[in-house]
Amino acid sequence: MPKKKAVDTKALIKMVEAEETKNEIMKNFGFKTSTQLKTAYMNALIEAGKITPIKGGRGAGKAEKSKQLGVGKRGSIIIPVDVVQELGINAEDKFSVRKTKAGIALKKV
Repeated sequence: MPKKKAVDTKALIKMVEAEETKNEIMKNFGFKTSTQLKTAYMNALIEAGKITPIKGGRGAGKAEKSKQLGVGKRGSIIIPVDVVQELGINAEDKFSVRKTKAGIALKKV
């Protein structure tokens, strides 16, 4: 992966706000593709505080507090009523279950 190009973010924002053409801006900053220009412009706007950065990646959001489930005498999984209501599960709903690396996964059929 190539090194990240150092860009004068204020100058880039000024050129865009001055409605310079894409080709002029690319030539001025040495960008080879319009994608490089768009990425640099987006990063400049984030750095300047003009737009909010997008949170990304696994676990970027705060995890909800985990809910405890139980297993009944006959092997049934017992899900608390508040979780059932929150998930919109009905008595007639059917699920497929599979083992995953993280544990188990239920999928509504």
